[in-house]
Amino acid sequence: MELHADLSQRALFDSNALDWTPSPMAGVERRMLDRHGEEVARATSLVRYAPGSRFERHSHGGGEEILVLEGTFSDEQGDYPAGTYLRNPVGSNHAPSSEQGCTILVKLQQMHSADQQRLVIDTTNSTWVPGLVRGLEVQPLHAFGSEHVALVRWAPGTVF
Repeated sequence: MELHADLSQRALFDSNALDWTPSPMAGVERRMLDRHGEEVARATSLVRYAPGSRFERHSHGGGEEILVLEGTFSDEQGDYPAGTYLRNPVGSNHAPSSEQGCTILVKLQQMHSADQQRLVIDTTNSTWVPGLVRGLEVQPLHAFGSEHVALVRWAPGTVF
């Protein structure tokens, strides 16, 4: 499957207008934002877990990044409430679930194989620093080589 797969091209759309599509596990749905490949793919998706749903144990050959948007996401290493940023390195595995239900942003197979740092960051209690222009704030999350991951907060009317 190819969906906005050419990352050199700009893609702009309203994610709320996208349909939720079933995943291979009952109670877990996704809105695909970009995808290059079939079920195992380089992909960015919004994923929604119904209360009590779970995904079978699986590994991430290219790593996984998660930002918990709503609810609490869980795996055998812990419970991660809204605002948690998770970084599971290349080769990691887990069996995710959500007792109360949750919505997460997930990026798959986009990490350098030498980047083996696992991260869990509570972004609701982390420091924001001034951005490059007035009205921008940045919360750095991770850096490896030329990759830099951060949250960016835009004040109304900010121009960059």
